[in-house]
Amino acid sequence: MIGSDFRIIVVDLSTGKAEIERLPERESAIGGSGLGVYLFERFGLLHEDWDHPDQPLIFSIGPLTGYFPLMSKTVCSFKSPYHNQFTESHAGGRSALSLRFAGVDALVVKGRAQNPVFLVVGSKKIEVKDAHYLWGMDVIQTGRIIRNMVKTAQGHRSILRIGPAGEKGSAMACINADTYRHFGRLGAGSVMGAKNLKAIVLLGDSDLPLPETDNYKKVWQETYRLIHDSGMMHKYHDLGTPANLTRLNELKSLPWRNLQASYDPEAERISGETFAKGHLLRNLACSGCPIGCIHVGFIRQKFTKDNRYYYRQMAYDYEPIYAVGSMLGIKDPVSILKLIDKADRMGLDVISAGVALAWATEALERGIVGTKETIEAYSFGNGAAYLNGMEHLARASNDFYARLAQGTLKAAEAFGGAEFACVLGQEMAGYATGELFFAAQSLGFRHSHLDTGAYSYEQRHSARDLEPAIQFLLDDELPRCLLNSMVACLFSRKVYTKERLAICLEAVGLTDIATRLDEIASHIRRARWKLRFETGFDPDEITIPKRFFKVESWKGKVDKDYLLRLKKAYGEKIKEIALGTTTKDQGR
Repeated sequence: MIGSDFRIIVVDLSTGKAEIERLPERESAIGGSGLGVYLFERFGLLHEDWDHPDQPLIFSIGPLTGYFPLMSKTVCSFKSPYHNQFTESHAGGRSALSLRFAGVDALVVKGRAQNPVFLVVGSKKIEVKDAHYLWGMDVIQTGRIIRNMVKTAQGHRSILRIGPAGEKGSAMACINADTYRHFGRLGAGSVMGAKNLKAIVLLGDSDLPLPETDNYKKVWQETYRLIHDSGMMHKYHDLGTPANLTRLNELKSLPWRNLQASYDPEAERISGETFAKGHLLRNLACSGCPIGCIHVGFIRQKFTKDNRYYYRQMAYDYEPIYAVGSMLGIKDPVSILKLIDKADRMGLDVISAGVALAWATEALERGIVGTKETIEAYSFGNGAAYLNGMEHLARASNDFYARLAQGTLKAAEAFGGAEFACVLGQEMAGYATGELFFAAQSLGFRHSHLDTGAYSYEQRHSARDLEPAIQFLLDDELPRCLLNSMVACLFSRKVYTKERLAICLEAVGLTDIATRLDEIASHIRRARWKLRFETGFDPDEITIPKRFFKVESWKGKVDKDYLLRLKKAYGEKIKEIALGTTTKDQGR
């Protein structure tokens, strides 16, 4: 039976010591996103910079992790180098189950090691190991060496590591999780780099007793059957999210060439079908997931003239294809896969990196910068130049790239070109669907397309009606907040309804939580926004670059006035939530 307290491992890299703490509040924080807020309130330094040695880096899982399918995410909570505010990033892979089998709900890392290290955390040992020889290596090299050094017979081992981008303090640096998944957005990799922490190895080296309630087995079987019958196993296993590309292009909602267009007649060349037919090697799944949505592609490279080839594998999804495909004007799947591979090796968030290089290309074309700054002679469609550009961006090859690595708008402040920067809080996700999505990503908690379903709403609604649009954002955010505290994969949101979550929670003995889900979800949402505001967030300071006012989708040209009214109204609602001054937004 799951206890009412959280079991937390706290590692201080400055001293090399670790402690295990038991903390209350499961019934109000649940886990995942809610637990991340609770732990940052306890360990975080609200008014110190993101790279202060004692700022915590927090990895948290949920109460149903390991007990039900698709409870497969880990939430990473931290103060972001992108905007110096509290935020979070989510990743699949094996980390969630590894933490569960290590017997903990969260890992908190604080302090800064004197020299580069990697951390090993399990139920039987916690070690800080020298990693000076790994510093400067890419993500793949680092993983290969650590896998040979740290082994476990149980198979629940997860390796989180950073590349050169994290070592250099890039705001675009991600944490690679088990090669094919990432804590991608808002710079978590640089928080590790600032701590001289090259990698974290999570060892799930213990047993996991199953709940002793009478109906656990029955509820598990029911839940699995719902997942199986929902269509997820076909939709996400078949083409996966790359299926979105053709549909968005047809709706004139797919960004092309730094969002200078939202449609291209040759989009089929990089469609999900094209990748599946010519470049799909296999499917993989996160631990505890029956779907297998991870699509692993391959490229082969000749390494001797007598026809000897080396095969390289990399995961692809819709967002990476958009970011280093359509956004860069590239219509060759092999070039796209090479760019995804390069971004992964460098430890870069591929979305931000692709969008940043798209801006750099237009800036070069307009004469705002020259090849003295870009080093490479970028042009849309030139994959070879962008391969080199990924390396320049990760390693901050000159002042231009050092600034660009802190965010496209940071580079634009220094060189110009802010009007065509495709930034909505951070570099945009791949949905040029219109005003609601642009406002939602600009002000969303993670500046992510997954903060709300605005991109989906806009594909079904053409009317520019302010009140129902804002109400949709508010109603949609609440269940997502709950799922993120359970750490359920958001693909499962139609299965893990509030009612199904309550049944699952009761089956593991957490009846008090099961009966108060609306109240707890509202509490967590308010706590997240309150902490965000306390660390400097101000909706009025977020600007929408002029490029977005020129977008023309299936609904017609963006209405600038409507977009700005949406942003203002949504910002006011967020502020009310953070201050606790309204109840209307609590969901229907």
